Amino acid sequence: MNPQKRMPIWRSLLFVPVNVDRFVDKAHTRGADAIVLDLEDGVAASEKENARSRAMKAAEKVSRGSSDVLVRINRPWRMALKDLEATICPAVQALALPKVDSPEQVQILSEVTSELESERGMVAGVTQFFVSIETVAGFLRAQEIAAADDRVVAIGLGAGDFSLCTGLLPGPEELVYPNLQVVIAARAAGCIPVGLLSTIDDYADLDRFRMIARRSRRLGLQGSACVHPDQVPILNEEFSPTEEELAWARRVIAAFETASATGAGAIEVDGKMVDFPVVQGARLLLEEHEAIQERARRTTTG
Repeated sequence: MNPQKRMPIWRSLLFVPVNVDRFVDKAHTRGADAIVLDLEDGVAASEKENARSRAMKAAEKVSRGSSDVLVRINRPWRMALKDLEATICPAVQALALPKVDSPEQVQILSEVTSELESERGMVAGVTQFFVSIETVAGFLRAQEIAAADDRVVAIGLGAGDFSLCTGLLPGPEELVYPNLQVVIAARAAGCIPVGLLSTIDDYADLDRFRMIARRSRRLGLQGSACVHPDQVPILNEEFSPTEEELAWARRVIAAFETASATGAGAIEVDGKMVDFPVVQGARLLLEEHEAIQERARRTTTG
């Protein structure tokens, strides 16, 4: 794990098909932490070349707000290489890599990305990767994939394709185990785990969507992709620390700092024992909150 790797805040990643102008034109106003310009499943086979030709211009459009800009490329190698040629540019912060089966796949894509960054005068390694586990082969190598390259900053389970591949029903109970495995793989590699205990295409029942997002955060996931603007504020809220959590974290740190001055190693807060791991968790929570606030400040001033 590279301790210098910059972890993004991606509570919400809104998919937008590159070739649909009305979606691209409004994407930067939706409030998502990240916009994922889609060249893969959201684009018909007959439209792939047209979508590629629009990718860089679309990236510049959606980067007008404070959202990070990602491009989801295609899986077959010949298509993936065309996608890289069409999308690597300063306006694109990361690539979303679908159906990743092996660490070698990530490493090859990273090598090609490095060549394109160099040719285009970009900083080496600036383009990050969000890898998606959607097959049994990829699931069994999730930890290796997460640690395959320093570009990888996020890893997630593609619930729809993974459920189809395994025969699982894509529900909250059935997807706990595979998502938990991805969470553990992400933590071991120093990445953020992104996903949902369901598929993301049901946006009619927003109350259910909120409930699933809340449960997903409790499992350790830090954000999710979405396909409709109405899902964005729900993800931003549910994947943020609550006021109660922040107040608790501040009490823990204050009590610990006071106790440390007297040489105490463990203290009591709200009737519970607090030791160093708990304090570290409180600090990480406040750091996450500050990163979210910084993104909000950029939105306001932008």
